[in-house]
Order: sequence, then C-alpha cells, then structure tokens
Amino acid sequence: MRNADSAVIVRDPQSRHNSEDLLDNPILNALLTDHHALAISDGEARRYPLAIGPLAGVPDQSRRNYESLRTLAGPGGLLGLFLSDEPALPDGWSLFRGGTLTQMICRKPVVAEMRTLAATATMRRLASSDVPSMLELAHLTEPGPFRERTMELGNFYGIFEGERLVAMAGQRTRVPGFVEVSAVCTHPDARGRGYAGKLMREVMSDIFEEGRTPYLHAFADNPAVRLYQSLGFTERRTFHLAIIKNEK
Repeated sequence: MRNADSAVIVRDPQSRHNSEDLLDNPILNALLTDHHALAISDGEARRYPLAIGPLAGVPDQSRRNYESLRTLAGPGGLLGLFLSDEPALPDGWSLFRGGTLTQMICRKPVVAEMRTLAATATMRRLASSDVPSMLELAHLTEPGPFRERTMELGNFYGIFEGERLVAMAGQRTRVPGFVEVSAVCTHPDARGRGYAGKLMREVMSDIFEEGRTPYLHAFADNPAVRLYQSLGFTERRTFHLAIIKNEK
C-alpha cells in the first residue's frame, strides 16, 4: 500500500492517460478530465455542483487554494477533500468531520459464486424516478455524500423487496482508465443477504466492460473492507478525509 506522503500531483492529467497516478488526487483529476463539464472552478480549485455533492479538489493546501475553495463553498458552506497530508486549515475554516480513508483498487476481480436473490427481491438499474427512494436510503445508511443529482455520475443499480428499495450501489468519480464504485448501502432490515456484493459486481462489470479499472474509498476501520477484499479489491493508499466548513 502506498503511503499518504508519497502522493503524486498530476498537473496535466490528460498527459497521464490511464496512469494510476491520477488516483493520488482523484476528485481534482476527475474534474479536470472525465467530469470536467461538471466542474465549478476558481483558480486551481474545483468542485462538483451542490446538487451532486460537496466533493472538491485542489493541487495542494496553499493559502491561495483555500481562498479559492472559500469562493466555491460560499458562506457557511461545506466541502469534502481527500488530502495526502493532515488538514492545515487557515483562519476562517473549521473541520466539520475527519477520518482516514483507504483507497482500494480491483485490478482483477475474484470469481466466486454469489447467492441468488430471494423470490421476493428484484434487481435493476435505477432511473431518475427512483431518486426519492435513493435519497431516503442514503439518508438512513450514510454511505457518503448523496444528493438529488449524484446518479448523473454513472450507472446505479438497486435491489427491491416488493416496492421498497433496500440496497444500491453505483459510480462516482472517474478519470481516464478508472471509475469509482460508490454509494454502496443496504437498509438495516435487509443486511446479511449478500445484496451489497451482488450490486457491486454489477457496477464493476460495467466498469470492466468499458476497459476501465474499479476503485473505491472507505473508512479504514469500516468492516465492509472485508467484503471489498473478497471481491478482489486491494489497498492502494490512504487519504485524510476533511469535511471543511467555511466560517466566513
């Protein structure tokens, strides 16, 4: 696993096509490449639209970049950063939430037999009409930032028991050669039925069919890391998660 202090900042992401170095600053590099049309920018800082989520990226923690982030956050706004070093917040910022994230990558999936769905459950690709149910499930389970336009980032799949959405998984950041698996969550009433693994395999299959490699981020102490390992993910490096609040 790569250490956090060994990060490589890719100043020209297009020149490093399909390079894993792009994953050393995944949010910024996504907004400079595959998701550039979604990027809201100020100086060298980039963020996703508020209706997609608070994720943002900068090349480094300079004062100039924090001032650019302040513009992007707006008064009292929150932004989510994946940092190689511990947050070094200047005056006017507070740390709303922090933690250690592990970045995992699946260069080759593990082939294993999966449980079949119960007769009362169905799996399908999610559509815009499912957004209210997706928001409700995300609010309950907190898989990470999920807003009304998050599903615009890529394919999402869900498992339903009757009419109720009880599990989902989808795609988030993407850079040349790589796509992030994200929003993996299961309703507490439906856990232990293998839904998360089944949905992740569907999302991963889409990514591999594109000729890209899946990656993901999880809190380092998240028990779900064991599931990710069983699907073929291995640890690549760590980040300092910093959900920061503009106090000005």
